[in-house]
Amino acid sequence: MPVSERAKQFMPFAAVRGLNEALAKKERDLGIVQKTELSEEMADELNAKLALLQKGSIATVTYFCDGEYRSISGEVLLFNVVNRILRIADTKITFDDILDISMEETAEEDSRHGVL
Repeated sequence: MPVSERAKQFMPFAAVRGLNEALAKKERDLGIVQKTELSEEMADELNAKLALLQKGSIATVTYFCDGEYRSISGEVLLFNVVNRILRIADTKITFDDILDISMEETAEEDSRHGVL
């Protein structure tokens, strides 16, 4: 048997064509979450929280990105109402992708409320 023929017997083969691609697609589909549609009450609550948010605030934002929900905490570095963009650290988040916001009071806000 020639060497070229002998090597073929050790080569992998796909018993079912397209199986690997179908399995990879199924794995991707299982990891993807559908974006939640906000009810009117949830949207109103979110809008109220956005109205309180400003550059320099400390916040935790839950947002939709790449088929999943993520949370990020930190100082708000950019709050652009015109372009509807919020930036915390290196992450830019569009207002439409935000699910929830929770804010921490800063020391300055605490002093205004009489908390030491």
